[in-house]
Amino acid sequence: MSHEIDSDASLKEAEDKAEHRLAALRGRNFQIDMTRGKPGREQLDLSNGILTVLTPEDCFGADGDDYRNYGFGTGIPEAKALLGSYMGVRPEQVIAGGNSSLSLMHDTLVGAVLWGVAGGAAPWGEGTKFLCPIPGYDRHFAICERLNIEMINVEMRDDGPDMDAVEAMVAEDPAIKGIWCVPKYSNPTGAIYSDAVVDRLATMESAAADFRVFWDDAYTMHHLTDARPKVKNILEACTAAGHPDRPYMFASTSKIVHPGAGIATLAGSEANIADLAHKMSFQTIGPDKLNQMRHVRFFGNVDGMASHMEKHAAIIGPKFAAVDAALSQNLGGKDMATWKRPLGGYFFSVDLLDGCAAKVVRLAGEAGVTLTPAGATFPYGRDPRDRNLRLAPTLPPIEELRQAMAVFCACVEVVSLRKLNSSA
Repeated sequence: MSHEIDSDASLKEAEDKAEHRLAALRGRNFQIDMTRGKPGREQLDLSNGILTVLTPEDCFGADGDDYRNYGFGTGIPEAKALLGSYMGVRPEQVIAGGNSSLSLMHDTLVGAVLWGVAGGAAPWGEGTKFLCPIPGYDRHFAICERLNIEMINVEMRDDGPDMDAVEAMVAEDPAIKGIWCVPKYSNPTGAIYSDAVVDRLATMESAAADFRVFWDDAYTMHHLTDARPKVKNILEACTAAGHPDRPYMFASTSKIVHPGAGIATLAGSEANIADLAHKMSFQTIGPDKLNQMRHVRFFGNVDGMASHMEKHAAIIGPKFAAVDAALSQNLGGKDMATWKRPLGGYFFSVDLLDGCAAKVVRLAGEAGVTLTPAGATFPYGRDPRDRNLRLAPTLPPIEELRQAMAVFCACVEVVSLRKLNSSA
């Protein structure tokens, strides 16, 4: 049911009604967390079979190698074959690591800053700059900030970053060494990179000969609808354009199985893989090979992974539908918020009136609903318009999610009407 403002009512009357609705919700003593894209318990239960799938016989490779021991620093062949199919690359172009793709991204960037990259003339060092499509993933930005890498905002569109701006800046400034990309169901907007954007990233001229695309393909199988959009293979596009070393491709099974016990993977050209494997050899004598074999036995092949992801979609699809329904019913037609229902991934991105995001987060928190901080989707935590918020629907049970969305929408109305009344 819509609560649209009666055109005959004053803004002040509308604000009073919204305040009363919020007060009633605040009295229910909610404690609901929507801060991060964590799988819910039902999703985690889908993978409980991985805990018991391994037998003593599975601890050995096809050539008799004992996976209980040290070795295989870049992962076991069986895992590389599975993850290569998942990422659309050859097994020899894959590193299968521990559970965290964020660790691989962090260490790859640290290695570039300290020692440079394959084919590069020198370490990236001080003065390095990165392009950051916004709104984007806060942990990408945190890595750059930690390493004192200057971040430059680039507008994110429905088909990827603003490539006119990207091409102009990359061609002009040799200090710009990379760009963060989440190519499918982008965090948080759900954007899907078009073939044209992939081609332009692959073919563009860069003032830095060692420019890199950090391709975080976190959600490639995380569909929410029957649509199965495909994103053009960045490694193939870059290789065809004469820039085979340009992309670093990252992914993991952390939101496919158990987030604390997945497999992270990094893919790239043979030169990149050799360079990164050498750097990794100083960190570890080998990853958790038994966990890698668990995944191989649990899924069997990439089709098994896809089938497993259908079960995830059946659980979280209704949650995303509930968020969209709440936004449409409570805020639709009021010019207070804009959003698009994503086809996949883990988030909703909602834009409010300028200057309202931080106030909505504070008000929701007072009512018992914890949201991702305003500004988190921008470098340095600074949204220049203070309007974007990321909603994470997956963790709460669906009834709690509906309650949380009632609070969120009430907070948006109250903050928006306060703003409109103050400027009336």
